[in-house]
Amino acid sequence: MLEHGGRLRAAATRHGILLADWLDLSTGINPQGWPVPALPASVWNRLPEDDDGLEAAAAAYYGNDQLLPLAGSQAAIQMLPALFPHAAIACLGPLYAEHPHAWQQAGHKLRQLNHATLTRALSAVTPYVLCCHPNNPTAVTQSREGLLEAAAQLQKRGGWLFVDEAFVDCTPELSVTPEAASAAAPNLIVFRSLGKFFGLAGARVGFLFAPEEIRHKLREALGPWAISGPAREVARLALADHAWQSATRPRLRAAGERLAELLGRCGEVRHTPLFATLSSERAGELADFLAARGILVRNFPEQALLRCGLPADEAGWQRLTAALTAWQTS
Repeated sequence: MLEHGGRLRAAATRHGILLADWLDLSTGINPQGWPVPALPASVWNRLPEDDDGLEAAAAAYYGNDQLLPLAGSQAAIQMLPALFPHAAIACLGPLYAEHPHAWQQAGHKLRQLNHATLTRALSAVTPYVLCCHPNNPTAVTQSREGLLEAAAQLQKRGGWLFVDEAFVDCTPELSVTPEAASAAAPNLIVFRSLGKFFGLAGARVGFLFAPEEIRHKLREALGPWAISGPAREVARLALADHAWQSATRPRLRAAGERLAELLGRCGEVRHTPLFATLSSERAGELADFLAARGILVRNFPEQALLRCGLPADEAGWQRLTAALTAWQTS
């Protein structure tokens, strides 16, 4: 399997630092996630039901009812490529590695276009184009207009546009989820997740926005009870908590700016409200330097990138600041 952030126990063993002594900034997950309340006993001792209000809450939050709830968007990422005829897919990279891996495993021809524009991807004349928006790990964003125009161009040649919007919740005005599988963009498929903005990665809840035929095939392949009852209830409540969402967006945007300014002292940085990515030939050295001080970030050695998430509290911010200051003066 591919390596991901969040492998804190492995880092603790490798560096000989107690698990409790780490500052984990490796995932890009909101460290102050939605506060999960006590759940009723019924969600634990009854089988999950589709008419529990989750789909309605998700449709209202995302502005689109053409959705399928999943055990995290990863379920769709892994299984969706098998539902499409074998062909070439252009991936705007570097991106979340599970996407190209899944398409390649399913027998499709992969065209990884690193640091390319959406226009360049379209000029590759592949029937499928895939991007993350905002991109993980580079933090590059696309325009809504550009994405919808790309979908329109692909539709003319019978193609499909796949967009992973796992990190778009802080900037919903950029999202193309409302247009997915619509009359205006019937060939637009969007992945969404509750793991990042809501900080509910452990609940494993995500959604696929796609035409009914594709959703039906995927649901049949997944089988019944794809999401546990407790996870469905938590997701329903979180999606309906508009007060928390409204308060959290500006807080995360401010935190993202703070992180970008801090990490920017070490090199070129792009950021989202949930993570900042440093581009530097010394990114790997810095990742090791931080790890030796019990601070875990995500290193992408092939791209010379370092991705850093948000500290959960002021103590964490001060610890990261002190470590980066030490790096600059070393």
